[in-house]
Amino acid sequence: MATFATPDQLLVIIDPVARRTDGESVRIAKDVLSAGAASTKVCLPEGPEEFARVLARRGSRRPVVVGDDRALLRTVSLLHRQRELAGCVLSMVPVGTVLGVAHTLGVPMSAVAAARAVLDGAERRLDVLVDDSDGVVLGALRIPPLAVPAEASAMEASGRPWLQSLVRTLVPSRPPRPAPSTPPPGPARLRVEVDGVTLVDLDQPVETVSVTPGSSGAAEVVVRPLSVGAEAAPLEARGRVVTVTGADFRYRADAGVAGPVRRRTWTVREGALGLVLPTAG
Repeated sequence: MATFATPDQLLVIIDPVARRTDGESVRIAKDVLSAGAASTKVCLPEGPEEFARVLARRGSRRPVVVGDDRALLRTVSLLHRQRELAGCVLSMVPVGTVLGVAHTLGVPMSAVAAARAVLDGAERRLDVLVDDSDGVVLGALRIPPLAVPAEASAMEASGRPWLQSLVRTLVPSRPPRPAPSTPPPGPARLRVEVDGVTLVDLDQPVETVSVTPGSSGAAEVVVRPLSVGAEAAPLEARGRVVTVTGADFRYRADAGVAGPVRRRTWTVREGALGLVLPTAG
């Protein structure tokens, strides 16, 4: 891992959702970074297009994303599409409510600790998954996706919980209605191939398939067959290329749900993401 012995020149990109969600944590991050870096440029993009322009004009500055998993994934996806991900080192200060991926990657969950890691941490090269539509997965993907309550899903998609709260305040209250029951995802029939070898075929219904970037250029694949009576043992494999084929399946990748698709291939890009994380000890 490459350490940063001297304060760096930073481009601090503060996601608009982070500013609305937790302004105090944003302020703390700005103060710590401005006090510790040789030079800090703070940008407040208002939307995805402005976010992309700011990132493209970063020059020699190291990008620091202040936001949630979606802001981190947006940054990584933009750099990947520009074929600049391998040559760029990122830092993150997590602010928001969707932070599972950041936590998994090892980013400190406190604004102060994360900002200090930006200044004093070390670069770690992490594997990512890239699919055949140029999508990037940092954490893990799951087929079928976990069920999400309709209201929570809508708020997550919009990224504007404050607006949902305002609407509930302004609209006259109505008698409560029973919440519709959301049935769990049913079994799927999928062909899962790892490096060209079939792990499970269409004749075997499965409950879940998970694919996680591992280390040294290999993904960890776990298939749980549908159990009848005694619990079926999971099927596991490691490989660089994972292809899933089936009838209009959806999958959850990081902070969102994608699909439906009938075929998708993910390839491990070894060490494609450079992320500054706390040093050990």
